[in-house]
Amino acid sequence: MSTSESNTPEILGIPEMPEVVQHLAKPNDPITAKVVETRICSASKKAAGYVRHIGFDVSGTPLANGWISGQSFGIIPPGVTASGKQHKLRLYSICSPTKGEGGNGSIIATATKRVLDEHWDTHELFTGVCSNYLCDLQVGDEALLTGPAGKRFVLPKDPSKHDYLFIATGTGIAPFRSMLADLASTGMKSNATLIMGAPYATDLLYHEDMLALDQEFDRFSYRTAISRHLIDGQSRPMYVQDRLEEDHADLRAMLESERTLIYICGIAGMELGILKSLSKMLSKQHLAQYLRIDPEIANDLDSWQRRMIPRTIKPTKRVFLEVY
Repeated sequence: MSTSESNTPEILGIPEMPEVVQHLAKPNDPITAKVVETRICSASKKAAGYVRHIGFDVSGTPLANGWISGQSFGIIPPGVTASGKQHKLRLYSICSPTKGEGGNGSIIATATKRVLDEHWDTHELFTGVCSNYLCDLQVGDEALLTGPAGKRFVLPKDPSKHDYLFIATGTGIAPFRSMLADLASTGMKSNATLIMGAPYATDLLYHEDMLALDQEFDRFSYRTAISRHLIDGQSRPMYVQDRLEEDHADLRAMLESERTLIYICGIAGMELGILKSLSKMLSKQHLAQYLRIDPEIANDLDSWQRRMIPRTIKPTKRVFLEVY
């Protein structure tokens, strides 16, 4: 094998990423979009949190047919800050496939969780400025959108050349809903596994959609990790990294394959537990496909901290992180 051949993305399993268009609708020139759908998307209306699937009609604007799965779009909430300045835009992951909710590129959607909290000192109620604004919108209401944004957390240029391990918590499932829809639209030519974490089974998002995909495609596997109670199929309460370790036998071939890419999306901090689990599960040879670890800490997982990423714990280009 020649040197030039050995460095090709196909040989090393490094994905060739697509050319990505961004900022078709800029913050200083947002588009106006109308809400066409808003619904609870958790497994039960008795879920601990309120998460809504919200769809916008962007037909006739620069955003129509203007995104690919995995990207984000911006929302500019109305009103001003305490200092009198206009609120800055907030980014939300697109949960719609590249061709949109209806298949014609005109409906873009996201999953939004209401933020309701209490200030530590004053005990006053704190509500998320943009999340609650979005969740309060009714069908027919209008909002200011920007985007799309993001060029790394997307599928490769030729998705069929790779297999996928998607790991999500909470609304981190949004980009994976869009990616899986794209993969399904071409017949699911790749192997794909989604591990979805939630505190309670009622908090699982798009649960019925994922179960349906699991039933339809032999190449797709949907696995859940419930952290605060036991459900059928779980030996104990577990986080996503626990599910990863418990299902290692099923996932071994995928993780050891040069085709596999790992995408992680959700609450900041989840990535450290996942990277630790990969270090425990894989041989040095196979771990090197996903992580480069400084020798001083390689055998001391207890010393690992999130601030070490990516300085001494360095994900390779086959690992995609989007945490918030």
